[in-house]
Amino acid sequence: MTSAEPAPAPALDAERRFHDTCRAALAAMVEGADEQVVIGENASASGADAEVLGYQLRSHAKGLRELPQAPLFFGRLDFGAFGEHAGQSYHVGRLRITEHPAAPPLVVDWRAPVSRAFYQAGAKDPQGVDVRRRFGWAPGSLGESADLTSLEDERLAAGEDGAGSRILAGEIERPRVGPMRDIAATIQPEQDDLVRAGLATSLCVQGAPGTGKTAVGLHRAAYLLYTFPQRIQRGGLLVLGPNRTFLSYISAVLPALGETGVRRSTVEELVAHGEVRGHDEEAAAVVKHDVRMARVVRRALYARVSADGVTDALAVPDGSYRWRVPLGELRRIVETVRDEDPPYAVGRERVRSRAVRYVQERAERRGVTATRLWLQRIGRSRAMSAYVDGVWPRVRPEEVLCRLLSDSAELARAADGVLDADERRAVLWARPPRSYKSAKWSAADLVLLDEIAGLLDHPEGYGHIVVDEAQDLSPMQARAVARRAAFGSLTVLGDLAQGTTPWAARSWGELLGHLGKPETAVVPLTTGFRVPAAVVALANQVLERIDVDVPAARSLRGDGELRVERVDDAVRGAVAAVRRALAHEGSVGVIAAEPDVPRLREALAAEGVAAAGPEELGARVAVLAATVAKGLEYDHVVAVEPAAITEAEARGMERLYVVLTRAVSRLDVVHSRPLPFGPGASSTRGG
Repeated sequence: MTSAEPAPAPALDAERRFHDTCRAALAAMVEGADEQVVIGENASASGADAEVLGYQLRSHAKGLRELPQAPLFFGRLDFGAFGEHAGQSYHVGRLRITEHPAAPPLVVDWRAPVSRAFYQAGAKDPQGVDVRRRFGWAPGSLGESADLTSLEDERLAAGEDGAGSRILAGEIERPRVGPMRDIAATIQPEQDDLVRAGLATSLCVQGAPGTGKTAVGLHRAAYLLYTFPQRIQRGGLLVLGPNRTFLSYISAVLPALGETGVRRSTVEELVAHGEVRGHDEEAAAVVKHDVRMARVVRRALYARVSADGVTDALAVPDGSYRWRVPLGELRRIVETVRDEDPPYAVGRERVRSRAVRYVQERAERRGVTATRLWLQRIGRSRAMSAYVDGVWPRVRPEEVLCRLLSDSAELARAADGVLDADERRAVLWARPPRSYKSAKWSAADLVLLDEIAGLLDHPEGYGHIVVDEAQDLSPMQARAVARRAAFGSLTVLGDLAQGTTPWAARSWGELLGHLGKPETAVVPLTTGFRVPAAVVALANQVLERIDVDVPAARSLRGDGELRVERVDDAVRGAVAAVRRALAHEGSVGVIAAEPDVPRLREALAAEGVAAAGPEELGARVAVLAATVAKGLEYDHVVAVEPAAITEAEARGMERLYVVLTRAVSRLDVVHSRPLPFGPGASSTRGG
């Protein structure tokens, strides 16, 4: 049977019965995991061992209970007569299912080494596989065996390939409603290579729209958790996204793959040293996000370190005796530690310990036994603490930054030769707060506070961090990520052509340097599976007007619809386009410049069309500003007045590129003004 032939009924029935067996086995696995939790809690292990064992068992049981209801396998591999797996057949699914821990699995995890052949084997290199079978399930199936509707066999040993797989194409093109889905059933060979890169490897994926870069990053996270569980658990795994809407959209992917212990965060939440209550003008925000601010805040912090105020020897009381540390030695200690450039808090304690050591050496020469309690008493004596506080004061990040942004003289000293006068005026507070406790910090201020906190002490790190929409990170935000990946690896995902912040990267090399991984390889993904070819061709006209060096996208999708319509009123034209879109299956996203969003909502409501916001996942129709469209996708997109979108911000052409590439099946471009791209468009760029 080739991929073009219908599946015989007996074959489907057999696979349905096998799926019933797998469901029963999974139910037993869940029940067994709960029993193991009870047994583990009653185990007479030591306290620490019991706690670790209990945590592992509870986590495993929780993960099994929280698995979304879905089909338990999507493929099967039948191996030939030769090789490591000769004569074996394996069903491939999202997690391993077995009737007993020691028994052969009924379903192998898609991340297992043997499963790689499902994604990589082909007619030219069958990798020992005779037949690759794909299963077609009813849309939205919760895993009922009756929902298994079709199957296709590719006889790789006979030279067949799966290029014409209807099941594969149907899964890729299935309507997008609700949160993002996993792509375990549809991973392509070039995506699989990235997903299975080792834990020590950092990757940067320059992905054109619709190439699955976000899915690749999330599946790589799941692969690393499966392959290196202990190493990842020690450091943890973090997924960083551009906003909460985006994180909600991707929230179902990792749980569907059996992974629930992953932290998801925005960069703003990652560096949250306080509440954002202030706002910066763009000129101030641009300066604060500039990498030069790292030098400025470092100078401001270490300006507090000085032995100039020490004018006499230090006398440390020890009962009736006083140990003396000469003035020259006190100053030498500070200078030596300063030259070693440790984190600020480490340097402070290093000064203390070296002054104590000086006293200890003198005391031992006089026959004093320097016990641990004696050393603590000397180190914490009032005289020693006064010396340390005087030369290396204890500080809070908020104190340092508040003084820097409030005091023009302080800022001038710290920024001398780094920022010009206009830049200093831009960041200086016009009305300084009474103290750091009453300061209204902006989002950019929190990034600076994180930089100072990182100078004080190393933050908690992660074993691996996935950074999506990385092209929009500022240098200072990238440094915040780098501090948390100092001993781990990164998966950096993005598209330079979709950079929409004022500080968006123009090249990957510089940004990777700020992320602390300058040697990271940049891998392009240019073949799209999500966006139809006609939509990609239109978006590539916009790409020609964006000043970045990235390869144009291409699409394997020959389906889809594109309609570019000039109308007298863009809002009325958009309502008509939504009416047409509702005749089709799937979600509808109406995307416009922010000032036009209220009018669009009102016009749709007047026509009886309920429109949600982008945060309401699963809504049939969503109306959203272009500024929040990044990372989202809709079956049908209505792009309203492109000229207004490009004029709304400095990177307007990049923003329009994002908007046009949110469409999965159909795109309507509705405009009453001339289009800012394509033949006859003005040569003035929006970005």
